[in-house]
Amino acid sequence: MSVHLVGAGPGDPGLLTLRAAELLRRCDVVVHDRLCGSEILDMIPPWAERVDVGKTPGAPSISQHEINEILVDRGSRFDCVVRLKGGDPFVFGRGAEEIEALAAAGIETDVVPGITSAIAGAAAAGIAITTRGLASGFTVVTARQEPGAEDTLDWSALAKLGTTLVVLMGARLARRVAERLLDGGMAPDTPVAIVTEATLPTQTETRTTLDQLGLEPVPNPSVLVIGAVAAVDLRRVPQLNGDIRL
Repeated sequence: MSVHLVGAGPGDPGLLTLRAAELLRRCDVVVHDRLCGSEILDMIPPWAERVDVGKTPGAPSISQHEINEILVDRGSRFDCVVRLKGGDPFVFGRGAEEIEALAAAGIETDVVPGITSAIAGAAAAGIAITTRGLASGFTVVTARQEPGAEDTLDWSALAKLGTTLVVLMGARLARRVAERLLDGGMAPDTPVAIVTEATLPTQTETRTTLDQLGLEPVPNPSVLVIGAVAAVDLRRVPQLNGDIRL
C-alpha cells in the first residue's frame, strides 16, 4: 500500500509525465485539487474513488489537517492512492506536510514531479523566463500567506534582483504585489504578463506594466510574470523555418 504524490502539471493533459498518466489509469483512489483539469480527471478509471479536496480562494474549504487524515485513511486501506496536485507537489503544494503525515502513520509514499505553472505559464505565453541580455535567473514566490501570518517576503530585495519574478496565487493580491515592489524600488514601467488558465484552451493573456498591475481585477487562476522578459512574445518573432509552437 502506498500513496503517490503526483504533479498534474499546469492543466494540459499532454503535459502530464508518463509516470503520472500510468498511475492515474490504475489507481484505486484519487484525492485531487481544484486546479486539476477535467481532461486529466477523465483519465481516472470508473471504479476508482474520487475525493475532491480543492481549495477555492476566499471561500471556506477543507483544512490541510483534514486532507492529511483522508490520505492516511485511504492509504491504509487501498493499494494505489494518487494524491493529485496541480503543478508540482513541492512548489507551494504542501506536499512535504502530507508526506510527513503519511510517514508518521507508517504509509509508504513516492513523488512524481509535475511541470510547474511558473514555467509552463510563461512558456505558453511565448515568454522565456531566462533570456540572454534580459534575465539571467528567475525567482518564484507565492503572494498568499497563511491567514493571520506575517508577510515574510523581502519585497525590497525582490525588487532589486534584476531577474524575472514569477508570482503564483497572486490574482486577488495583484495590486498589493505591485505596491510592495514599487515601494521596494522596482521601476513603474517594468513589463508584466498576466497568464490566466495557462496551457488550457481557455488561456488568456494581458500585458501591462507594474504601475498598472491590479488596478483592474485579475482573473483566477493567473500566473504573474514580472520583468523585462514579459515584454517579449516569442510566438510573434519571425522564424526562417516557420512559427514557433509553444
